[in-house]
Formats: sequence, C-alpha cells, structure tokens
Amino acid sequence: MITLFYLAGAIAVISTAAVIVQTNIVHALLYLILSLLAVAVVFYVLGAPFAAALEAIVYAGAILVLFLFVIMMLNLGQHTRDQERSWLSARMFVAPGIMSALLLGQFLNVMSQIDQDMTITRVGVMEVSALLFGPYVLAVELASILLLAGLVSAYHLAKK
Repeated sequence: MITLFYLAGAIAVISTAAVIVQTNIVHALLYLILSLLAVAVVFYVLGAPFAAALEAIVYAGAILVLFLFVIMMLNLGQHTRDQERSWLSARMFVAPGIMSALLLGQFLNVMSQIDQDMTITRVGVMEVSALLFGPYVLAVELASILLLAGLVSAYHLAKK
C-alpha cells in the first residue's frame, strides 16, 4: 500500500506540473483530471474511501466536465496558444519555485516532529454530512453561489 501511495503521489505531482507547462488547454485539462484521480487514490490509500469517491465524482467528474464545456464554448484559437508560449519563460518559474521549496521545507519540518504512533480514524458519510449541513452550511452555500456565478459568467462570455 505504501508503494501505491508514493506512486499516486508522484503521478499527481508530475501531472500537475504538466498542467502548468502545457500550452494546449485541452491537454492541460486532461492532465488535471489525471492529477485529481491520483489524489483520489492517495485519499483511498490513507483510509478515506468516502473522500476518494467525492474527489473522483465531484472534481474529476462534474467540475472538470464543466471546465471542458466552457473551454469548448470560448473556442480559444492559435493567438491564445502563442500568448501562453510567450508567458512560459524560465524566469516565470523562479518565484513559484521558491515558494514551493519553502512549503516543502515546512512540510518536512512538520513531518519530522510528528509522533510515529498515529492512529487512523475512519470518517463516515454521516459525520461529513453532519458537519457540512451543521456548522459549515454557510461555507457550502457560498461555494455553490460562487460556482453558479462562474457558470453564468461563462455563459455570458460565450453568448456571442
């Protein structure tokens, strides 16, 4: 299982990097789907099958299909691809690289201080739904309004 965890983590990191450097938007979207599915495998291996199923169904399924439809409606051409290529220079990756290295250092620092005798707790559907519709109901509703606003905006952008 530990091998599957590291393999899925490596696939997630590599495919996420491919999303960033890809100039074809549809190929970038396919890499993003691969990244989200790899993260779902990581969730499953860590003992959260419900979170893995939600990751695969909600993110890799529904939201990215919406992204694909928006990309198809906007119909970006060769001009956009050339503009993205001009943005992808080596100096554009310096600041994100430094921030990623700082985050990695912080992560390794925290992981070195954790006690090795951690217990794994399974969280079921009832516990997640009680939290989502209890103290976090406002955040869930605000996220749904934000997604609706994005959908309406995409429609108006692609209307012409």
